[in-house]
Amino acid sequence: MNKSESKYFNTAVRMDTALIELLEKKEFEYITVKEICEKAGVNRSTFYLHYETIGDLLDECVAYKNDECFQRYATHLTDIKERLRSENLDDLIFISPEYLKPYLEFVKDNKRLFKVVLSHSDVFNAEETFRKLFTEIFSPILDRFRLSEQDKSYIISFYIAGIMAIISEWIRGDCADTVERVTDICMRCVIPFDEKQHLR
Repeated sequence: MNKSESKYFNTAVRMDTALIELLEKKEFEYITVKEICEKAGVNRSTFYLHYETIGDLLDECVAYKNDECFQRYATHLTDIKERLRSENLDDLIFISPEYLKPYLEFVKDNKRLFKVVLSHSDVFNAEETFRKLFTEIFSPILDRFRLSEQDKSYIISFYIAGIMAIISEWIRGDCADTVERVTDICMRCVIPFDEKQHLR
């Protein structure tokens, strides 16, 4: 990243942060460009150099955090998916702490953003914010069971809804429970208690 790109990136991050802080205090539709600029320490011309609307900034903010999540453990995901392709089918478990814990740790580290996402789910499209990771992991597992694309879509939606409900409750409680406890709750609630019962 050259000096110009670095300056652009730092300015964008400041505006992302300003928007998140403002969303903690007021509804999205009442936030103004002036408020964002004052909080980020930039002028209006800088804002409009980056974005056409506040909605564009919001989209960037969510995309940036999602990308950060994946970059944080991209190698970890690659290793998991490689093992999923070669693991014995009888030993393959649909949901594992191995997949959940890195994501839950990311959520906890960014609980302020995720609280905003939940309280403004109509703006942020909360389901999509949570969906990408699980699709990355679940889809390769379901491929191993040779399910149709239609069946895969239903199953992924079902599991995402269940895990999202648990994570949402955790976020509303300020992520007070440990990552390990929430992982255990997900494992007990979303899959059968018998860990050897695989999806067929």
